[in-house]
Amino acid sequence: MSDLTAVPPVAAGGLAVHGADAVDGATRLREELVGRGVPARLAAEDPSSRGPDVEPTAGPRPGWRDAHRRSRELLPQLAELAAELEDLDHVVLAGTDGAAQAAEAIARTLGRPLTVLDSTDPGRVRAALADRLERTVVVLVGTSGATVETDSHRRAYRQAFLDAGMGEAEAARHFVVVTDPGAPLEAVADEMGVVVLPADPEVAGRVPALTAFGLVPAALAGAEVTALLDDAEAFSASLGHDTDNPALALGAALGAAATGGRGTIALVGDGTGLDGLGDWVARLLVGATGGAVLPVVVETPAAPGVTGPDVLTVSYGGALAAGAVPGGGCEPHLAVNGPLGAHFLAWEYAAAIAATVLGVDPVDRPDVAASTEHTRRILESGPPAQAPSTTEGAIEVYAPPGAPADLDGALRHLLDGVDDAGHLAVTAYLDPVADADAARLRPLLAGALRRPVTFGWGAAGQHHRAGRPAGGYLQLTGAVDGDLPVPGRPYSFGQLQAAQAAGDRQALADRGRPVLWLHLTDRAAGLAQLRDAIGRWRA
Repeated sequence: MSDLTAVPPVAAGGLAVHGADAVDGATRLREELVGRGVPARLAAEDPSSRGPDVEPTAGPRPGWRDAHRRSRELLPQLAELAAELEDLDHVVLAGTDGAAQAAEAIARTLGRPLTVLDSTDPGRVRAALADRLERTVVVLVGTSGATVETDSHRRAYRQAFLDAGMGEAEAARHFVVVTDPGAPLEAVADEMGVVVLPADPEVAGRVPALTAFGLVPAALAGAEVTALLDDAEAFSASLGHDTDNPALALGAALGAAATGGRGTIALVGDGTGLDGLGDWVARLLVGATGGAVLPVVVETPAAPGVTGPDVLTVSYGGALAAGAVPGGGCEPHLAVNGPLGAHFLAWEYAAAIAATVLGVDPVDRPDVAASTEHTRRILESGPPAQAPSTTEGAIEVYAPPGAPADLDGALRHLLDGVDDAGHLAVTAYLDPVADADAARLRPLLAGALRRPVTFGWGAAGQHHRAGRPAGGYLQLTGAVDGDLPVPGRPYSFGQLQAAQAAGDRQALADRGRPVLWLHLTDRAAGLAQLRDAIGRWRA
């Protein structure tokens, strides 16, 4: 770890980056970028800033540079809408994209209640539908149209509202839609008579924060979003500067680390607020760098995965001072401190800088269409017949080709295959609330492997397995106790979730990445059994 006090921080507009010049090669790289005029061109969103290999095929400008200014046009409409929906004080955000993570970070940081429904698990959906239905407003977000997840959530809530005795018009009042102009979800909303707040058409990419995607759900939950825009505005002036540019320093440090053998970024909160920011940053970095950078969100400073020869540890928080992270004595390589609005802008710029260094178009995003297409086909034709290699206790084991059939053998085969250059990606198609213990597997596996381990929930966690090849993929599914139909569709939420999991497995297999699939016939018992098996492997 570096001594954050050994070099002065780079600070401007209320945000400071500590330790950037201590990262090997970062200072030289920053000077090279300045010499090429990249900072100013990137701030102006000139496609040539994306590099000679990217520029000829560069898509639309990312639009994030001044999105916070255009978003001010939303404020009067948001205030009016919040007043109209004053009696609906339970805000549910339905969506599986980075927009949900941005809104959740805003709400959690500002202490406002927001229910995020980013799962198709029937138990999770059923519990959400039963929670204060008559006081619920559902914010449907879709950055690429009406995805099957968002459409299924819409159908379930609409039917629940009607079953509660509401008429069509009253049910429509309980929805707000945020989507791209002209997207399929906009047409559906218009047909229902639902309020539509169009997304900023000038912003490309799937991890929007200071746009309607992030701001509308948070504002309806009572967050004071004007302050976020003010903080972003105060910070934005630094983005075009060659010096005193914290976002440039951060991006150069990330790029230098990735090209110098530290392509794993451990993200750890420093305890000074900004809850949930790490998940948004992780998705942003995966998308902007095409997976060349592997972000790992670490639960606490004492959790496994903070250190390693190929790991760059980055803490984040609200206080401008930085040092050892409380709660574990972790001294990060980098610390980024400042208000949330400035963080959003700084990380977007830094991710673009890192992508430029790596020769990746930051506007392009990892292709998850393969999983989506496989899911669609499975929903139409049914899942492929597949028998477990063995069943032990509460776990059905579906071992990949070449692996032993039993639980211990298959798990050992998976974990032993994670070498010094690999990582393990865990995806749980379970209930993020009722089965929250599944997330405890990440630090347990990281401690056993002493290698990076990522964790994601269902389709919302597919970005965890994007990008560079990993040493192993572990997928968890669970038995459904009481399925829930998707109104107007020939499948249930349980069938949809199973199809998503199968589609994910098929997409990985298509890329030559076999998966150890464990199906929990009893979720709680199966998770306990799996923890014991990991302990035996470690022993």
